[in-house]
Amino acid sequence: MKANILNKHSWKRLLGLVLALTLVTGCGEETQTKQYSQGIYLLLDTSGTYTQELSKAKQIINYMLAMMEPGDTFTVARIDSASFSEKDIVAKVVLDARPSVSNKQKREFAATIDAFVQEVKSSAYTDISGGLLQAIEHLNEASVAKKTIMIYSDLKEDLPKGYVREFDMPLDGFQVKALNVTKLRADNLNPQEYLDRVEYWRYKVEQGGGRWTVINDLDKPEAITL
Repeated sequence: MKANILNKHSWKRLLGLVLALTLVTGCGEETQTKQYSQGIYLLLDTSGTYTQELSKAKQIINYMLAMMEPGDTFTVARIDSASFSEKDIVAKVVLDARPSVSNKQKREFAATIDAFVQEVKSSAYTDISGGLLQAIEHLNEASVAKKTIMIYSDLKEDLPKGYVREFDMPLDGFQVKALNVTKLRADNLNPQEYLDRVEYWRYKVEQGGGRWTVINDLDKPEAITL
């Protein structure tokens, strides 16, 4: 009888141990998934003649899609006259763990970008700050482990009358890459304007706690490294 009571206690202890191990393992898997997932938010400048540069951006987007893994988040948005809005998001996706589904998601994403590049009309103004703030909010809500914002632009901000963008960027934990920062005609007359423009955004990003990189040679691996 005593042996039976001891066995009953042993079974209870064993079941408790198995349950605890299951919970620990489950939490570990969830944490691991979050640690490996990353979020990319790519801002496309659609002002003036910069729309002519978007065909190159499309190639970068397709390459990034090919490298992304299940759980990753990818969003492409345009920089418009007033960009602090979800209406400027062109395409967004969270890749599924099933290869057949994620491949379909990637194909649909690429088709949406292709249609956008073919039909896009130039915006009258360029609200880079609003687009950046929208990107920050979007990636924070996505709760990804690695947050990257890419700005495909000449970095020339031009705001409509009455729009205020004098705020600090909360970019702690973010990496911000400026891609294809083309030089304007005025930069050729006075290169200091180009240097000042790049320096302004570097200061703004680093002041907010983010890491800043400029990559103009899109053939460099750093341009597409996630």
